[in-house]
Amino acid sequence: MLDLATFLQNELKKDVKDAGDREIYYALLAYTKERLKETPDITGDKKVYYISAEFLIGKLLSNNLINLGIYDEVAELLEKNGKKLSAIEEMEPEPSLGNGGLGRLAACFLDSIASLGLCGDGIGLNYHMGLFRQVFEAHKQKEMPNPWIEPKSWLEDTGISFQVPFKDFTLKSKLYDIDVAGYENGKNKLHLFDVEGVDESIIWDGISFDKQDIGRNLTLFLYPDDSDRAGNLLRIYQQYFMVSNGAQLILKECEDKGYDLRKLHEHVAIQINDTHPSMVIPELIRLLVQKNVDFNEAIEIVQKTCAYTNHTILAEALEKWPLEYLEQVAPQIVPIIKDLDMRMKGRYQDSRVAIIDDQNRVHMAHMDIHFGYSVNGVAALHTEILKNSELKPFYDIYPQKFNNKTNGITFRRWLLHCNKELVSWLDEYVQGDFRKDAGKLESLMNQLDNDAALEKLLAVKHTKKTELSKYLKETQGLELNPESIFDIQVKRLHEYKRQQMNALYVIYKYLEIKAGRKPKTPITMIFGAKAAPAYTIAKDIIHLILCLQELTANDPEVAPYLKVVMVENYNVTMAEHLIPACDISEQISLASKEASGTGNMKFMLNGAVTLGTEDGANVEIHELVGDENIYIFGESSEKVIEHYAKSSYRAVNYYIEDEQIRTLVNFIISPEMMKIGDPYHLLQIHAELIYKDWFMTLLDLKDYIAVKEKACEEYEDRKAWSKKMLVNIAKAGYFSSDRTIGDYNNDIWHLK
Repeated sequence: MLDLATFLQNELKKDVKDAGDREIYYALLAYTKERLKETPDITGDKKVYYISAEFLIGKLLSNNLINLGIYDEVAELLEKNGKKLSAIEEMEPEPSLGNGGLGRLAACFLDSIASLGLCGDGIGLNYHMGLFRQVFEAHKQKEMPNPWIEPKSWLEDTGISFQVPFKDFTLKSKLYDIDVAGYENGKNKLHLFDVEGVDESIIWDGISFDKQDIGRNLTLFLYPDDSDRAGNLLRIYQQYFMVSNGAQLILKECEDKGYDLRKLHEHVAIQINDTHPSMVIPELIRLLVQKNVDFNEAIEIVQKTCAYTNHTILAEALEKWPLEYLEQVAPQIVPIIKDLDMRMKGRYQDSRVAIIDDQNRVHMAHMDIHFGYSVNGVAALHTEILKNSELKPFYDIYPQKFNNKTNGITFRRWLLHCNKELVSWLDEYVQGDFRKDAGKLESLMNQLDNDAALEKLLAVKHTKKTELSKYLKETQGLELNPESIFDIQVKRLHEYKRQQMNALYVIYKYLEIKAGRKPKTPITMIFGAKAAPAYTIAKDIIHLILCLQELTANDPEVAPYLKVVMVENYNVTMAEHLIPACDISEQISLASKEASGTGNMKFMLNGAVTLGTEDGANVEIHELVGDENIYIFGESSEKVIEHYAKSSYRAVNYYIEDEQIRTLVNFIISPEMMKIGDPYHLLQIHAELIYKDWFMTLLDLKDYIAVKEKACEEYEDRKAWSKKMLVNIAKAGYFSSDRTIGDYNNDIWHLK
């Protein structure tokens, strides 16, 4: 391999100092791919295949440079030539392969699998446009295509293809690979399947396209709008295409190695990431039978090979496909699913555990649980709710299958890459190599009374707030005050995550300031989220926030004290700027509804203090940091579950009986707001909060306001706050995805 300087000189055909940032990016892309080719593949007699509809991998250049151990070398060479690696990074398009926590988790897991030297690949689809690119027009979300694939990219055409049979036609796939480098270790692969005939030109009017032209649309978009039959069918086409290709690849790799397919489970573990890949179970059975394995034996083989991760407590998120839809798309697996269903109905009389229900819907999670060998939740509370409530009938049958694997994040991206100033501080005060063993961060507790260390930590946070302010000014024209409190809520827009409650706090604070009660330190409230195109209430919440952004910005009495910002097109790149700058991390989902969350872990690691409910991994964060270093509010998960069971929560009662709540909710349709916003959408969200409020915003609202006010007051004691920051960082080591993957391997995969 040529040295870096010579390689770049040859690639650029000019000196680095004379090249443009985009030219340098493509040259570094080529150099990094060459270094990845030299990196040995991780091998083993058993391999995990992580099948997921999403892999939110983010930009890869810096992440690869860090994991290959050449980041500093590249940065120094560029610096000598008057260039900045951060500017080069901006030239890289972010892969549109995921949307939220599910996809980001999958990306962190692939990184950790490789970093731990475990043999394991990802399997997914090569979406050309991702979910969508979000733009704001007239205070509303507008969806646009989000293309990312360039002639030169991280994708490598493997030349491998498979035939995938559907009811009325067969599609030929193309397999592209992206190398996944472990930190100072070997590499694995992310396998992304595409359709030979995919055609981006069929998109019109934003993200509209002919949903029935499967041969040309199959890999265009992640989660196509499923509000109609054609959208539902397209999702099934996507899912079956993904699992059929994945299953064929798995069997091909086993046969190429000379393995006996009857001993598949000795060489393969398949992790089903949520219910999108569930059809891999009947498809793998079908393919094994084609290879002359007895049907009953094929079922046993698959049952010992597949494991299922549940990522949700929301019943509507557990996929239930009408049998008729499956027959329309992939009729060849329907007899297998019916057979699996009849076996279970013959064994268990409880209709709650049936695979096919009395409405002829196939419950994908039920199939996963019956015909997999492991079922895991992703946070301690989540797993207990699954066992004791949501999946209790299954837990009663298979207690040995259920286990918890609390989620984690890769510290390489969420610390080494996005917060180098904090890394320098950690190098000064942490005892041991926290880059490879995140548990070493615990030694920071020795610095709790070190005033110099605490002062430096505050200075790091201020630097990151200043950097974020500059970045948002340059990229989105947004003005931020780095001297203010940065209160940040960034995640998928969903009612259960309760961005609407945060918006009601904005109204509360606005009215307080108008009444002359001004905060000592100004508050900047930052939102970032995409709403699914057909999720009208989520889009109404975005409209509300954007209206509040204008209202506060244009009021000279309020603007110096309260700033509301909703960043456009929130993605991994934006997160890498926002998370290090955060003071207060908003994790305010209704207790019992968030499976885990991983944003809470990223914020914690970067020195933010959590404001949250006892939900998801907030519970474990609370246990680790103690009462003094987190702000907890809201009803308990037990009480919330009881409210649902008894239908005892009625939002209208809170609205009628509490004057403050009524004032805040009514402000949504006040003359000030109606002048800015669309009356229809403001009236919609106003009515939703009073007459439905399925995720109990008004139940927790007053407690939320009181605890948030307390957090802002305590922020004023900078020394005490810096200690809260330090404790959060010190206790974040548990949430490394290296630890999570170690647990998966020890308890589920048993890779050799």
